[in-house]
Amino acid sequence: MAHGSDLGRTVLALDDIDRAILAALSADGRLAVRALAERLHISRTNAYARLDRLISEGVITGFGAQIDPRRAGLGTSAYILITVEQTSWRTMSAELREIPYVEHVSLVGGDFDILLLVRTPDNASLRDVVLERLQALDGVRSTRTWLIFEEQAGAAPRV
Repeated sequence: MAHGSDLGRTVLALDDIDRAILAALSADGRLAVRALAERLHISRTNAYARLDRLISEGVITGFGAQIDPRRAGLGTSAYILITVEQTSWRTMSAELREIPYVEHVSLVGGDFDILLLVRTPDNASLRDVVLERLQALDGVRSTRTWLIFEEQAGAAPRV
């Protein structure tokens, strides 16, 4: 069987070098492959091959800058919990991702169906997202908004 295609497996099997690559790139996404190879004591060819495999198998989904939302003009952040009609999640998920300022959309279990992370410039923009855009979607039964007063980064995911 091909690497990572074991029947019934939901995650790719990673070895210590793969995990070291992910840790190094999580700490510095601009790390050159040459520097990555030197840091991990592997050849550049091996580093390129592993990096290509991690990208092609969807383990690494992209590279980007980590942005401070407040300094970028998005000073109001909130988690918004949404209860929806059970048949509307599939059509609604695409609509939610298109709403300006919605950073993250999650289908969750429990008292609510959807959890959004929303970052807006101000309270008026947040009000527009909740009252004008979210509550106007077909299938939304209710929303609950939790303002975020302060955020702290946690430990990076361990792989």
